[in-house]
Amino acid sequence: MRHKIARFSLAVVFAIAVMTSLAAPAQAWDQSCSAAGVAGNWGFTDTGTVIGIGPRTAVGVFTLDGKGNVVNASATSSLNGSIAVETFSGTYTVNSDCTGTINVTIYASGVELFTVTLNTAFDDGMKELRGLFTSVTEPNGTALQTVVSLQARRQ
Repeated sequence: MRHKIARFSLAVVFAIAVMTSLAAPAQAWDQSCSAAGVAGNWGFTDTGTVIGIGPRTAVGVFTLDGKGNVVNASATSSLNGSIAVETFSGTYTVNSDCTGTINVTIYASGVELFTVTLNTAFDDGMKELRGLFTSVTEPNGTALQTVVSLQARRQ
């Protein structure tokens, strides 16, 4: 009986050791609310209304480089039914309370469409980002009123 228990215990310990060694390694990134802590690739959706123009929605990707820059950013958008393929770049800040801002300039076919400022909040261990468009300006300086929010998830 003792030998059966000893063999069973040894088998359990061996199985646990094998499972532990095969487990995926933990992803190593800075998990603080900082520019470096939110660095990585993100997928997003924004949705809402540009007052006087119509509904806007977009889906796309961007990278936060850990140094305050938004890079490798592209999206497909619909503004009142007009579809555009957009690229954008800019800067971001992150405060110690996980709030921040994103400032980007958006282009379609190399032509500047507008600049956007978002107020942001990171949550779920910096794996999720929520934002609200607080300023949208056309290249000629005309400010647009919007009710547009953004939701993003680290890829």
